[in-house]
Amino acid sequence: MKTALVIGATGGIGQAICAELSGQGHHVTQVSRSRDGLDIRSEASIKSVLDPLTGPYDLIFIATGALQIDGAAPEKSLRQLSETALQDQFAVNATGPALILKHSLRLLPRDKRGVISALSARVGSIGDNRLGGWYGYRAAKAALNQIIHGAAIEIARTHKHAICVALHPGTVATPFTADFVSPEKATPPKDAAKSMLAVLDGLTPEHTGNFYDYAGKPIPW
Repeated sequence: MKTALVIGATGGIGQAICAELSGQGHHVTQVSRSRDGLDIRSEASIKSVLDPLTGPYDLIFIATGALQIDGAAPEKSLRQLSETALQDQFAVNATGPALILKHSLRLLPRDKRGVISALSARVGSIGDNRLGGWYGYRAAKAALNQIIHGAAIEIARTHKHAICVALHPGTVATPFTADFVSPEKATPPKDAAKSMLAVLDGLTPEHTGNFYDYAGKPIPW
């Protein structure tokens, strides 16, 4: 039986990923703030939650992230930039996942294929940015992409069969996107989960360090 660790398991996408993996016969370990007290902004919390886990896991899926933090909406102009909001974006969407990578690497198998994937976003692509705005969220996701790319290079030195990638889930019908798109125009979480897991299933170590969308298409950095 394959094993998976889903971090952020009670979020809209995290729940769907857990359900799809369980339906495929995986043994799924679920970690979240509501279940385990995981505070993505605290390394001590991340360490305390992940340290008791033994693994190894065939898949580690980091499904954490936030668009609006403490009521701060995405910026439409430079005039709306806030020091606190920018710091919050980086703490949740870049620093937190980076520290999860730090403390979960030991849970990845060394002698066989293992996948670490983190939820990113197309708006984090610098090359694909044609509209501007959303400064904090875009910049934090761009930072996450760089962290994933760098981590993949390091991980490959000790885990020859490992795959470490960033994934764009598309616009998924969850509370995360509710203020920006109507549910009927967004992808149901179940469908997004199925698509992303299919992408991960098709990757090999040659694909590590890259950024893909839910259809398996590379996204420019």
